[in-house]
Amino acid sequence: MKILKFGGTSVGSPERMKKLLDIINPQEEQIVVLSAVSGTTNSLVEISGKLLKEEKQEATALIKALHQKYNEFVIELLPEGNFREQGQEVVDYHFGFLASLANDLFTNIEDKVVLAQGELLSTTLYHIYLKSIGVPSVLLPALDFMKIDEDNEPDIPFTTKHLTPLLEGNKGNNLFITQGFICRNSFGEVDNLRRGGSDYTASLLGAAILAEEVQIWTDIDGMHNNDPRIVKGTKPIAHLSFDEAAELAYFGAKILHPQSVFPAQKYKIPVRLLNTMEPKALGTVISTESEKGKIKSIAAKDGITAIKIQSSRMLLAYGFLRRIFEIFERYKTPIDMITTSEVAVSLTIDFTDNLDQILEELNSFGSVDIDKDQSIICVVGDFGAEKHGYAAKVLDSIKHIPVRMISYGGSAYNISLLVGTENKVEVLRSLHDRIFE
Repeated sequence: MKILKFGGTSVGSPERMKKLLDIINPQEEQIVVLSAVSGTTNSLVEISGKLLKEEKQEATALIKALHQKYNEFVIELLPEGNFREQGQEVVDYHFGFLASLANDLFTNIEDKVVLAQGELLSTTLYHIYLKSIGVPSVLLPALDFMKIDEDNEPDIPFTTKHLTPLLEGNKGNNLFITQGFICRNSFGEVDNLRRGGSDYTASLLGAAILAEEVQIWTDIDGMHNNDPRIVKGTKPIAHLSFDEAAELAYFGAKILHPQSVFPAQKYKIPVRLLNTMEPKALGTVISTESEKGKIKSIAAKDGITAIKIQSSRMLLAYGFLRRIFEIFERYKTPIDMITTSEVAVSLTIDFTDNLDQILEELNSFGSVDIDKDQSIICVVGDFGAEKHGYAAKVLDSIKHIPVRMISYGGSAYNISLLVGTENKVEVLRSLHDRIFE
């Protein structure tokens, strides 16, 4: 069985939703994971924000506007008659539910329920569309088998236990439709895998049932060797290892959700990144194998804050780094890069909600300086210790640009550079011209 995930742009209009059958083969065993229709989740986030602030009139107006868009969507997607009536009933039910929330107490629990409506709508409407054209399919509610534990980590054994009987109970059916992104938490409440979580859903399903492969269908033909929005002449990468793909996804390559690599890697399920608009393009294959001895790609991550802690007391003091890391752990703030010297530590974060409290505690260790508006540039490839000249080539490419931090050696696949965001475009282009010349 294969897992096929389609993002919001791939189901962004009735026309695109209909064209999914150019890719989906109803004769093969497949689980199709759908995101919400593009723009829907953003609208639901806005609606929920208004409800949390008790701005009920504004929320109601937004609900009505989105309801009207879906009314038009149904007319274009489904033929007149019984199937269109079914589609309209589904839309009216979900928007009636959203409207009712404006009359009740609204908390973070209801917030998660609101965000789930997009995927519930897209999958149900697509299931009705398939029925209308005579294509058999089974709608599988993700809330019945997708679960996260008390640490917000996915429970793959739970998914295997609860999904397998659903598949076996529908033998004779090849095509299954389910929701990306949404799940239940350890309390049984509706929750989610956070933004971009449909990729994660697909990877988790692949791991849970040991699928043949996971296919991530988006609007770009695979992972490129640089950001095509900034750099001209980028090319898709044919093969990446799981480790290389994880580095690129974490450090800015938007095509893939960073966490989605790990379940597939653990269970050795190949992942293909493919283009809905160009189904015949080869895309990128992510697997245990990769081409050796070459630089693969460059990615950039914005919104970075650099923190330097300088202290003469650090000299030869064991436990110093542990105490610093414990501060970030208490405030649930991940660290991206770190470099050290005898008297200072520099590190970067991208989650700054608790920055003031973190800085206050760090001040007890010595002087603290911060630099905001930074970007991490990640150069990914085969940087094993036996390779010669790659690091020099990377640094020589940007010798005319000030670099705040360099991280090399923490991984055999990555050289990371911290630069001011105002220099990001120049760094990406300079690296591309020298590395991929």
